[in-house]
Amino acid sequence: MQTNTPPRSPRGTRRTIRLTRRGRIALIATGAIVAGTAVAVPLLMTDDEGDPRPTSLVVPEGWRATQVYDAVDKALALPAGTTKKSLAKAHLRLPNDAEGNPEGYLYPATYPLGENPTPEKLLTAMVDTANEKFTGAPIAAGAQRNVLNVYQAVTIASIVQAEAATEEDMGKVARVVFNRLERGMPLQMDSTINYALGRSTLHTTTEDTKIDSPYNSYQRMGLPPTPIANPGEDAMRAAIDPTPGDWLYFVTVKPGDTRFTADYAEHQRNVAEFNRLARSASGGARDT
Repeated sequence: MQTNTPPRSPRGTRRTIRLTRRGRIALIATGAIVAGTAVAVPLLMTDDEGDPRPTSLVVPEGWRATQVYDAVDKALALPAGTTKKSLAKAHLRLPNDAEGNPEGYLYPATYPLGENPTPEKLLTAMVDTANEKFTGAPIAAGAQRNVLNVYQAVTIASIVQAEAATEEDMGKVARVVFNRLERGMPLQMDSTINYALGRSTLHTTTEDTKIDSPYNSYQRMGLPPTPIANPGEDAMRAAIDPTPGDWLYFVTVKPGDTRFTADYAEHQRNVAEFNRLARSASGGARDT
C-alpha cells in the first residue's frame, strides 16, 4: 500500500491519496487474511515415514524477522521469545549498516533442522545464505550500478516485496521507488507504516500516517533505516533492475489490475474506480 504525493498546486497546497491497498477487494470477498502473515504457510515438514518430528523450517518470502523468530521457537519447541534473545549469541555476519538487526537478511528458503538444532544455527544459516545471494554478482554489481550499497538495495527489495502482487509489478514498484527518490518525493508507502506499527493490514488511516517513527515514509524522506521484511529473489532482482518507466503513482484497482502512471489526474481516476469497487464489495461501506 502506498500514498503518493500529488504535484504542488500553483498556490502551494498539497493533498494526498492513499493507495495501493493490494488485494483488499479480494480480502473482502473471500475473508482471507492479509498477505504476508503466517497463516496457511507450511512451516514444518516431516519425514517420509510420517514421523511428527520436524525436519525442516520454511521461511516464506516477505516474512518479517519477528515472524521468523516465532517460527523458529515453534519448530524447536522453545519458549516464546527464545530465538530473539539468542541474537547476541549468534554473532551473525551482518553489514555494518544493519547495526545488529538481521531484518532483510533472514533469507527465505527451506532450512534443514539437522541434529541438535539451535536458534543460533538456524539464524546463522539464514544470514549466511543471504550473504551468498547478496554480496556476489549480480546483486552487488546491480546495486552499485544504481548508486546504492547492498543494504540499501535489500531495503528497497523489502518494500517491493510488501507492495507488489506479481513479479511484473515488482519491477514497476521498484521504479516508482527510484523515481520518487530521484525527485526528492517522500515514498509514502503504507507497508512502512505497517512495519512501524507491527501489523499487517490493508487499511491505513490518516492518524497512522502521523506516527513518530523513522519508518514513517509519509513524514520522513528517503528510505527507511532498515529493510521492512526479508525479500526473495524476484524482489531483489526488481530492486537492482527496475522496469523502465516514469511512473510516480500506482493503485491496485482490483486483483490482477494494478495501474501505474506518471499523471496525477489519471491516478485520481484510478483511485476513484478502486473506491467504487471497494464500496461495492463491502456492501456500500465508505472507504476512507
